[in-house]
Amino acid sequence: MTTNGFTVAIDGPAASGKGTISKAVAAHFGFAHLDTGLLYRAVAGKTLQGQSPAEAARALVPGDLEHDDLRRPSVAQEASRVAAIPEVRAALVDFQRSFAARAGGAVLDGRDIGTVICPQAQVKLFVTADAEVRAERRFAELSGKGMDVTPEEVLKDVLARDARDMGRADAPLKPAEDAVRIDTSTMAIADAVAEVTALIQGVLDQMPDQGA
Repeated sequence: MTTNGFTVAIDGPAASGKGTISKAVAAHFGFAHLDTGLLYRAVAGKTLQGQSPAEAARALVPGDLEHDDLRRPSVAQEASRVAAIPEVRAALVDFQRSFAARAGGAVLDGRDIGTVICPQAQVKLFVTADAEVRAERRFAELSGKGMDVTPEEVLKDVLARDARDMGRADAPLKPAEDAVRIDTSTMAIADAVAEVTALIQGVLDQMPDQGA
């Protein structure tokens, strides 16, 4: 990572709130934002259409991240599976690091940003919440989009994804040693965004050559 940009790395499990927080703080500071989970979902979408995971990852282009069907539960589950493949992760590392190094600042959220992709990020966060709370959030999101799911199915999927993400050999989901942990189980999203915004501002204030 170069020193030209200011990088915020936000990791955490599914439906922890990291995506919402990431978008909000990126907008607040005028930083670029990358939901790295979309990279794996885009690869998953291609594998569900018959491509090999490694081939799909190597051929990924920014336009692949804009498909409306990337939020489907089947794509989410496949994304968790392809994310455990070392060849897939290796193919996507340069894309993510290049984004993180851009001038003007960047916020990346995912599962291995602070530990693998951007270990030198100026701010590292690990956002989490109880599995039951995360399942409730995901159920509300999916059912609100008209998807035919049950709370029990969503909780099962959340737990399965946690097990795969935390148990994979390559870049497992875990907080960086110096990451600030934020539990959103009982926290309003506005409060979580305010806490993260204040934390980032505090770091920026100690860097006279960097501006928000």
